[in-house]
Amino acid sequence: MSSTNSNIAFKHYSNNQIMLLPPSLEELIIENHPVRLINQVIDQIDIDPLLKNYKGGGTSSFHPRMMLKVLVYAYINNVYSSRKIESAVKENIHFMWLAGMNKPDHNTINRFRSERLKDVLKQLFAQVVLMLNQEGFLDIKDIYTDGTKIEANANKYTFVWGKAIQTSKDRISKQLQEIWDYTQEVAKEELLDKEPISFDQIDSQKVAKTIDQINELLKDKPVDKKVKQKLNYAKRNWPAKLDQYEQAEQVLNNERNSFSKTDNDATFMRMKEDHMQNGQLKPGYNVQVSSSNQYIVNYTLHPNPTDTKTLPSHINAHQELYNQLPSSLTADAGYGSEENYVMLENNNIEAFVKYNMFDKQQKTVKVDKYPFSKDKLYYNAEHNYYICPMGQKMEFIGKKNQKTETGFTQHLSSHKLRRPSFAKPVPQSKRKQTHRSKP
Repeated sequence: MSSTNSNIAFKHYSNNQIMLLPPSLEELIIENHPVRLINQVIDQIDIDPLLKNYKGGGTSSFHPRMMLKVLVYAYINNVYSSRKIESAVKENIHFMWLAGMNKPDHNTINRFRSERLKDVLKQLFAQVVLMLNQEGFLDIKDIYTDGTKIEANANKYTFVWGKAIQTSKDRISKQLQEIWDYTQEVAKEELLDKEPISFDQIDSQKVAKTIDQINELLKDKPVDKKVKQKLNYAKRNWPAKLDQYEQAEQVLNNERNSFSKTDNDATFMRMKEDHMQNGQLKPGYNVQVSSSNQYIVNYTLHPNPTDTKTLPSHINAHQELYNQLPSSLTADAGYGSEENYVMLENNNIEAFVKYNMFDKQQKTVKVDKYPFSKDKLYYNAEHNYYICPMGQKMEFIGKKNQKTETGFTQHLSSHKLRRPSFAKPVPQSKRKQTHRSKP
């Protein structure tokens, strides 16, 4: 006897039921769903830059507009794996509707975003920003800029340091010079008419040629056993090592001091999320973002760990995207430097950027502890002198120029405290006499 209550009613369920008129995907997606917005926006942008990456010929390709829609919608839903996107266009009704029932596989998706889309993504991004600007959602003239560091998906322990490369090259240069000096002593007659060789600048070809020359000069001569071993080691290893150093320096390109072997674009820097709290350097990128009304209007990637050096190229990227410079820029003290202030002023960009010591100087402890700091001095611009808090005059004594790491020239002036008339120094002889006269 069944104990089921006969008064309970269930809706009809039959998953094998065949529909006479099956519903379309259009009916299954609500009117204000985000997928419709993605579809509408991307239908309005010009994809000619993307079409130029297709050579034509052969079998037909999936339409780039469809691929772009699927990729953008996947990204806003935090789906980045090509295999997961492949599954979504087969199983998720929103992806299926957006793809028009096309089913690109994961290899096609990867090729599209790595080969076709890579170099034109920013142009497409700029078109969307300009559309939002025309609708009044944002303003590309007044921007707010900040940066963050993102850890790269790279090995933390396979890295190359620029300083280590230079140290190794200096060591090879020094040892080669020592071997050459030894050769000059052993083979004096053969080197009488030879010009002196400098090993300050070395490369693999120069080192290999020099080693062969040394071996030829020392042939049939009594040579120290250690020198022979050093020459054999140098011939086997030094040229190859110098080729490796040259390749590494090309990656560094005089712009950074390190890179990861598994991701050459990643630089080792300290992250904000330091779980071990030991300041460990990790491979990553410094991402600079400009926003307006909480919309991103510009983004750039930089190998520099500090934000200060990223601002000029970030502003240039803004101009390339929109053919105009911003009217104003707001940023934190991390961007406060003389170079950045001069750059913004020369481009008529109104700057709302604190200098790096601003916050510390507002604290009472700082004010009381350093009453004679530079910001406490009064400057007379007409006569070019300073006055300290005690009323003493600091006169101009000279100028000098110095260049920063980025090549910016700083013009520095020096001022010196004028000694009051009543504080003339006592001659050395009188000081000795005075000292002796004390009991």
